[in-house]
Amino acid sequence: MNKIKLVWIYASLSFLFSQVCFAEDTKEITGAGATFPYPLYSKWAAAYQKATGVKLNYQPLGSGAGIKQIEANTVDFGSSDMPLKSDELKKNNLFQFPAVIGGVVIVYNLKDIKAKRLKITPEILVEIFLGKITKWDDPKIVQLNPQLKLPDQTITVIHRSDGSGTTFLFTNYLSKVSQEWKKKVGSSSSVAWPAGVGGKGNEGVAGFTKTIDGSIGYVEYAYAKQNKLDTIALKNRSGTFLSPSPEAFQAATSKVDWRDAADLYLIFTDQIGKDSWPITGATYILLHKIEANPGRALAVMKFFDWSYTNGDKMAKDLDYVPLPENLKSLILKAWKDDVKTKEGKKIWSE
Repeated sequence: MNKIKLVWIYASLSFLFSQVCFAEDTKEITGAGATFPYPLYSKWAAAYQKATGVKLNYQPLGSGAGIKQIEANTVDFGSSDMPLKSDELKKNNLFQFPAVIGGVVIVYNLKDIKAKRLKITPEILVEIFLGKITKWDDPKIVQLNPQLKLPDQTITVIHRSDGSGTTFLFTNYLSKVSQEWKKKVGSSSSVAWPAGVGGKGNEGVAGFTKTIDGSIGYVEYAYAKQNKLDTIALKNRSGTFLSPSPEAFQAATSKVDWRDAADLYLIFTDQIGKDSWPITGATYILLHKIEANPGRALAVMKFFDWSYTNGDKMAKDLDYVPLPENLKSLILKAWKDDVKTKEGKKIWSE
């Protein structure tokens, strides 16, 4: 056997051995962040533990907390519905990739309008959250909904009180449809709300909306369904009053091209298409790009690789949109190329 072949075999075995070493004794993965995907991560975690014996301990603290915790290295991965730009990733030695796609929907509680579809335009939605439209029988709302007997009742706006990727997607959309919102409030995971009451997490907003008659809020679709909340038919960019649905979220992603997205950063709110839900987005996972603990990083990647392979039906059952196969391939390639040990060794090889 020649010397070159021996060197190649040695290198291959060394790499495989390092992969085994990375993975050993990793019986629990810790993560924190977005509440948006929490129902799905819980379902994936239960199935993954049953299949592999590895437990996922995920804390749904909000995207802002998820970013802070991975930066502080107190969790194995962070989760955020707000993707980070390349300069911020580089500054904090972070790497990001999408996990799943979902929709932010507008929920409301009017006890006398139950199970009847209320229609709202983007302009009216902005005015409500700016505190300009304060009554449910405002002429602008009544004109759109002549079939409904809207009450002379104060609108209670419910928004997030914590740093939230759901808030980022919602305010990003409002900033696209309204220059006034863009100038006065802007788009971020945490903003100075002009009106309303704050709830912590998607579950907090859903809970307040469910209990306060006359309220309106925004949550990830799974929380609306779990809490049996009425959702608004929102006029999209193509002029269609559209009810939220997995099919509408899927339509919004159909024209998205991830191939040239630097650091897989893409925001696709307010998409064209008559069937496209306007507040659709991906939720992201954050790892350290140069890993001090490669075993933990490998365990996280193995969890999401398993979920990409086995978890699409679970995602659909909870009304999320699984990632397209070409995007999954891009993610696995990025793991292999970009996430490394302090010595520069690749962590992912599959």
